[in-house]
Amino acid sequence: MSELRNDCFALPPGVNWTPVDEALERLRSRLHPVVGVDRSIPLSQVNGRILASDVYAPRAHPPSSNSAVDGYAFAGPLTEVPCSMPLVDGRSAAGEPYTGHVPEGHAIRILTGAVIPAGTDTVALEEDCEVIDGQLHLNGTLKAGANLRKAGEDIKAQDRILTASTRLTPTQISVLASVGIESVDVFQRLRVGVLSTGDEVKPLGAAVTDWQIYDANRPMLSALVAQLGYELVDLGHVLDRAEDVKAALERGAEQCDLILTSGGISAGDEDHVSKTLKAHGDISNWRIAIKPGRPLALAMFRGTPVVGLPGNPVAAWVCALRFGAPAMALLAGAKWFEPQAYAMPANFTKNKKPGRNEMLRARVRDGKVEVFGSEGSGRVTGLAWSEGLVELNESAQQIEPGTPVRFIPYGSFGL
Repeated sequence: MSELRNDCFALPPGVNWTPVDEALERLRSRLHPVVGVDRSIPLSQVNGRILASDVYAPRAHPPSSNSAVDGYAFAGPLTEVPCSMPLVDGRSAAGEPYTGHVPEGHAIRILTGAVIPAGTDTVALEEDCEVIDGQLHLNGTLKAGANLRKAGEDIKAQDRILTASTRLTPTQISVLASVGIESVDVFQRLRVGVLSTGDEVKPLGAAVTDWQIYDANRPMLSALVAQLGYELVDLGHVLDRAEDVKAALERGAEQCDLILTSGGISAGDEDHVSKTLKAHGDISNWRIAIKPGRPLALAMFRGTPVVGLPGNPVAAWVCALRFGAPAMALLAGAKWFEPQAYAMPANFTKNKKPGRNEMLRARVRDGKVEVFGSEGSGRVTGLAWSEGLVELNESAQQIEPGTPVRFIPYGSFGL
């Protein structure tokens, strides 16, 4: 795969604020897969991996017409009732097909999943049949082809069954196995580095003072990367020192396909992530019209893309989902995605001002959407409380109980 251009994140001259939809479209248009391909990986090892090429069926599914029920097979249609017909000796069972030919006007015992014997094309449900002295008695009419699954009705030989860039799930693996595919080509796992910064931030287990906080972002973002199916590279935590930040980014550039950072991306005296990226890379600070969030640093450092997230945990989470998740998917070989949202009635009141897209921590109870009591981006309890996000666009809005709102469950981001 080709590398990204160093200036791929550059904004046009004069752009200060970027609407969310425009920012997402810019990302989508400038990114492409950056990972290689693993060839002929067994199905037992591809759950969560991303297909690197289209897959075609080597055989049909089902390969032969078979019965959908237990009953009796004969040549249809059945239009004149009541009627009776003699039964031939034997039966057709799943895994033990009847190899003979059923004469015209005769019927044969058949079980669910069994191949339809030659000379038959219709199956009567066992509950609708009566057998007396070797004769099958029927009282109801049947169309030709009733109660059977036709050969190839699900998949025909040489059908394209899955397309490149599909993330494989257990159900898709079932489709591959059903036509005898043992292995597929998949993209290599995207290697995502997670780096946390800040003098006030301490890793778990360290001693802290009243003016210091434990690092919530690195464990959160690391878990996000792992749950999305990517290979996590823990770049640790560094203090607000230009040389430490530079060294950590250099390690990340050597080991990773993408680096996620949190904190240090604004223009303050101690914002050394943005300063280092500006001095040694190619950085564009996107001021996105979103709350929480707004600053999002997008940069190239030693040929590796860097996504600089805000330091507040809620803002970091929202930006990682809304911008990072689809960007990582595209870099990993999957399709860019817009998370599935659902229009649901609100169970809250809000007077929203115009100008920014707002993302509210939310969950659904009794068919209605409720939001967390505080919108503060440092309130981490709201993250654990929530099950998704309510997205309000840039327009002014008055939300009352019952107003339809756009609810995005976390599952829509692949979680």
